Amino acid sequence: MFTPKIPPPDTAPTPGTSLVPPLTGLVHPPACTCHHTPVAPTAPVPAAPPARPAVQFTPGSLLVAAAGGTAVVLIVGTVLVSMLLATAITAASVAVCAVVLRSLLNRPNNR
Repeated sequence: MFTPKIPPPDTAPTPGTSLVPPLTGLVHPPACTCHHTPVAPTAPVPAAPPARPAVQFTPGSLLVAAAGGTAVVLIVGTVLVSMLLATAITAASVAVCAVVLRSLLNRPNNR
């Protein structure tokens, strides 16, 4: 299970050969265009892939995006404010309970 997988001798490359074929058919354009004749390429150059279309916003889509962003901000703000309010109410009720317990424990005979 942990032994290396070695290819059989008939498919293994010999030490003198390379697995990468040599590049052929590449023609470089001249560095300048003065007094040179253009060389015809030997292989056809593949066409570039079509460019992705750019996103275009219409006034209606901008209005929808602005309204959606405003709605998200208002909803998140409402949730955060309600969480803060719940924390404040809980803290106030714990404080009232602490004051009541303190008054009950400090003066048991005053009733």
